[in-house]
Amino acid sequence: MLRRLTLGLALTLCTLLEAETRDLILVAGQSNAVGYDAYAEELPPDPKDAATMFWWRVGDPPPDEFDGTSARRWTTLQYQPRTPAKPAVDGKKLPRQYGNFNLKTKGGFGPEIGMVRSLATKETRSLAVIKTAFSGTSVAADWNVGQPGQADACYRAMIDEAKAAIAAAKDKGVTLRPRAFVWVQGESDANAKDAPVYAANLTAMLKRLRAELGAPDFILLLGVNTRFGNGKNTFMPKVVEAQKEVAASLPRTRYVDTSAAETLPPSHTHFTAKGTLEVGRLYAEALLAAESGR
Repeated sequence: MLRRLTLGLALTLCTLLEAETRDLILVAGQSNAVGYDAYAEELPPDPKDAATMFWWRVGDPPPDEFDGTSARRWTTLQYQPRTPAKPAVDGKKLPRQYGNFNLKTKGGFGPEIGMVRSLATKETRSLAVIKTAFSGTSVAADWNVGQPGQADACYRAMIDEAKAAIAAAKDKGVTLRPRAFVWVQGESDANAKDAPVYAANLTAMLKRLRAELGAPDFILLLGVNTRFGNGKNTFMPKVVEAQKEVAASLPRTRYVDTSAAETLPPSHTHFTAKGTLEVGRLYAEALLAAESGR
């Protein structure tokens, strides 16, 4: 009897030792979250990336078979490959590309890589990243949970991917502890109709996100390419102010100023590879500041 009890305790101890907990970082938004012009060819290699679990889905709206994905499985942190397009149908080229990266051969990456690499220089915590981003999307038209009857296909895809990824990690013996939500979006709401309601729409989405993931303490990090429109879009300052307003009104929420990050001329619509890595670093600094109360 004692021998069986001792064996049972030993097996329980082994199970506990094998169990793993990782901090979860969720990345979402539009093209600068995707990494449209952050070319994989320009990403410096880092063998430490393999230490981070990674799950992704990227594309343009609506979420569908054109998206680039990690095939609903966990892999390790990496650029997201540009999947070859399907053959022409009846001699007509398909109007969309897989993954929605610009016309480079390998693919691209978003702020997730710069963020993880920056955190790795300051801590040893194990990380998992889930990324769901869609180019050209607005909160008003694609992520909207606050207005009845409005489209929220991208928001629903984000929640679906997150829950599937969390469950898959659990099956592998890994518990994911929600730590931060990285939101890189706002350019598509910089217009006369959507900018005035951006703060309300974004607030509703962030509150729903925390509730659906059961993560009331999720740190929310909000940013946008402030150079979008090359200084000619008069609504960009309104979107920036709206993000600052949301950050001030919701607990454990920070606005991340990306204005110092390099953008691609002449339009400055997207961050370059260098700029995208810098954006990731800025989000990492904001996360650490939020956690330390600074």
